[in-house]
Amino acid sequence: MKRYILNSFAVTVLLFTAISCSDYLDQVPENLTTLDKIYETRGGVLDNLATVYSSVPWEFEDRWPATGGANGTSGLWNASCDECEFVWDFNQSQIVKNGSLTSETAIVSEYWYRWYKGIRAATLFIENINICKVLEPGDKEQWIAEARAVRAIYYYYLFRVFGPVPIIPDAISEQSSISDFNTPRNTVAEVVQYILDELDWAINNGLLSNIKLSSSGVITSAEKGLGHIDQTVARAFKIQTKMLAASDLFNGSNAYFANLQNNDGTKLFPSYSDAEKRQLWADAATEAGNFIRDYVGNGFDLTRVYTNGKLDPYLSYREAVRGNTSEMTNFSGTTSAAEMIWYNKGGNASTRNYNRTPKHFGGIDGYRCSGGEGATQEIVDAYFMANGLKPITGYQSDDQTPVINAASGYSESGFTSSDYLDPVTGRIFAPRGAWNAWINREPRFYADITFDGQRWLYDNDGNNVIYTGLQAHGNSGHAVGNSNDYTKTGYVVRKSAPTTVWGNNDRLSIMIRLAQIYLDYAEALHESNPGNADILKYLNLIRERAGIPQYGSGAGFLPVPSDIRQAIRDERRVELSFECCRYFDIRRWCIAENIHQSIHGLSIDNDGEDFFQRAKVKDVIFEKKNYFFPIPLKDLLINKELVQNPGW
Repeated sequence: MKRYILNSFAVTVLLFTAISCSDYLDQVPENLTTLDKIYETRGGVLDNLATVYSSVPWEFEDRWPATGGANGTSGLWNASCDECEFVWDFNQSQIVKNGSLTSETAIVSEYWYRWYKGIRAATLFIENINICKVLEPGDKEQWIAEARAVRAIYYYYLFRVFGPVPIIPDAISEQSSISDFNTPRNTVAEVVQYILDELDWAINNGLLSNIKLSSSGVITSAEKGLGHIDQTVARAFKIQTKMLAASDLFNGSNAYFANLQNNDGTKLFPSYSDAEKRQLWADAATEAGNFIRDYVGNGFDLTRVYTNGKLDPYLSYREAVRGNTSEMTNFSGTTSAAEMIWYNKGGNASTRNYNRTPKHFGGIDGYRCSGGEGATQEIVDAYFMANGLKPITGYQSDDQTPVINAASGYSESGFTSSDYLDPVTGRIFAPRGAWNAWINREPRFYADITFDGQRWLYDNDGNNVIYTGLQAHGNSGHAVGNSNDYTKTGYVVRKSAPTTVWGNNDRLSIMIRLAQIYLDYAEALHESNPGNADILKYLNLIRERAGIPQYGSGAGFLPVPSDIRQAIRDERRVELSFECCRYFDIRRWCIAENIHQSIHGLSIDNDGEDFFQRAKVKDVIFEKKNYFFPIPLKDLLINKELVQNPGW
């Protein structure tokens, strides 16, 4: 058989793309003599373990997803759905929203390539760690388990974006024949089972049980401590995998993908009965419930901050997502360390800070940025009122005019004549003169959304107080200063924005936290065992921390919603906003085609009362094929067994 030697510009994964990987090949050569040298020392092994982790996303780099900054796997997800809109045309979420994504779009192959690159790095590490003869007791077991776990996580990320993908059990050599690359896609069931099996193997064969409960020396160890995958992370990804498997996009309910099959006729999506689908949800509920029972109170809990002896919902929620690196070992329950499960210590947080700190033209450097990540009117409308009710229940036929819930007390008429104060602490949530639409909203709204006239988070102990002006000629408006730095929606994403100067890089990128597990549990229980008391219990724990009335009976409670599924989805939309969840939620629920029509904001070219008119920001094109990314064309040309997703 004729064999081909692949040059240094070939990708090192199964489906060789045209991206240079010579640096990667130099790190993990396949010549045995060189491997002996690479794995000669314990430090060399750790360097290669770092290579295994190198494709983990840095999600806060979403201005430069995939092909830009970070490590090439940061997410474009927040701005690719109805949560926010970047002002910059170079942001590749624009490609997703305007329907111009193709199998030749660079971002498509970037995600595919880099996660398969991470998979190959993990496999090579597992195959070669035995070369090292100077490891300390427990090193090999823990680090092999970590490599197998992170490899499974990369498959999870591929599965979530592309659907069923090929499982590659071995690291393919540079010396391999082209025919060796003719590998078909595995089925949904096979991919799910592989991920779960690998995570289970890692849990049972070397992962530390819970790094948060380790001795202080282990917690802070660069070799074994925080930042390494432990059993809690692996179990969290088992939950996420089972949630995908049970959801309509993957469980065979979406007819558009029902006939996708390999060349040999193998169907890639399942044909489950209703009972089998309920069992998938039950499995996800069991997984999430066990996680909660094992870990809440043992290193994990919802972040709660108390002010003058009272729960402070605003600070509790804000701190839960802030992720200060300097507070990683503060497990007192008052910082994000209590809640975070999966996170990345790398990346440049100042990128996100720049996106979410308004322009503040004329201000000093620590305040003056861009505000180029604009929150949509749709997400603004999703936040509850202080009384726990939804302000907007839908939109009229123009897809813009809101249907106002009169019982909520919401109004878009007029402006407040006094400061609106936090009912717990008395802090100013909205200053006098603010639009009435921003009054009497829940605390999460004030933590997540910067609106016109709002006081900025950082004030240098009161010495540099600044109020953000988002009208056309305000200090952060479209018509003032740099024309490339403004919000296209009239709002700026505030969630996780800095409470110090914007250049402070002391931040973690948090990707899974306990609140999400609570909401996963409630959703999976409702789909498998509606009426289970834990559904409301864990939904209410989120609402209680958020400072809004809970569902139930009696004084102070709101009536239990008739549509619990929608109530869970509404809560999830707010609690996990701007955390790269909604893009995938509306896809796995198969409702994206009903949501993606257009996004709206305020009239940013106007001042005064004219600014407060709702306006369309852009139309959004969504077709059924957009539930998954296409497989990169260049890989289809090489791997003749690889079939394309429908519609591409």
